[in-house]
Amino acid sequence: MITLYIVVPCYNEEEVLPETGRRLTKKMQELCTKELISEESRIVFVDDGSKDRTWELIESMHGQNTYVNGIKLSRNKGHQNALMAGMMTVKGKADAIITLDADLQDDINAIDGFLQKFKEGCDVVYGVRSSRQTDTFFKRHTALFFYRLMKSLGVDIVYNHADYRLMSKRAVEALGKFKEVNLFLRGVVPLIGYRSGTVEYERHERFAGESKYPLQKMLAFAWEGITSFSVKPIRLIAAVGGIIFAISIIMLIYFLIVFAAGHTVPGWTSLIISIWAIGGLQILGTGIIGEYIGKIYLEAKGRPQYLVEDYLE
Repeated sequence: MITLYIVVPCYNEEEVLPETGRRLTKKMQELCTKELISEESRIVFVDDGSKDRTWELIESMHGQNTYVNGIKLSRNKGHQNALMAGMMTVKGKADAIITLDADLQDDINAIDGFLQKFKEGCDVVYGVRSSRQTDTFFKRHTALFFYRLMKSLGVDIVYNHADYRLMSKRAVEALGKFKEVNLFLRGVVPLIGYRSGTVEYERHERFAGESKYPLQKMLAFAWEGITSFSVKPIRLIAAVGGIIFAISIIMLIYFLIVFAAGHTVPGWTSLIISIWAIGGLQILGTGIIGEYIGKIYLEAKGRPQYLVEDYLE
């Protein structure tokens, strides 16, 4: 039978964690009864430097529930690094690892479909939302724009997939070979290239607590994905620069002709507009290039993605 580990990153989740633990435990018991997974299967809560009682609750559940394990990171390292910490810590014990968030928005009943796809030979199974009816109009359309933008930039990304997925042991081991500090797992996992499948599910409302991805963090996450997987923004700057240079040559010829004809007119407005436009473009270009240089700087230092402070087996 399959030894399954479910990795759940947690950051200030004290309001929802008891219910999450209860539902996941019930699901694990159900899967064990059906003999779909072994009794050695576990739920691993990863405390990503929470400031509330999250770790205390994980310790309490671990003491009362044989299915629950816990990992405590030394400090907050972000959702993506918490996922990596959980997977890399337990990869030697699991035949397959499922990652999902603690907020109970991902339908845990989709796990049955994940396991079926895994038995059919898929090393990676993506949980894909069947609809976005629970999202606001703004979030629904900005998400659609983001996925389309990533595709246009050449990033292999699964539409309507977040971080709810199953990965086989060998897929997780392959993922461990990606050492980049700037993690964007939705873009990294498809690069592994092993056989994959999808399972559709309905996403629910958050059970309790507040979203850990307000607009500002969503935008930062999107920008992280774009700059981590595509150099097209830099190429776009180069293309725009080439177009502006071509226009400037045309305008130069035009003004020389006007000057030779004696029809010169004051050009204060066009001059000021040109200065502001080109100046703004230069600042924007410098900023985007600086973003890439900053990522090179972070990667070159080779700092660890995370540090595990405590591990409850």
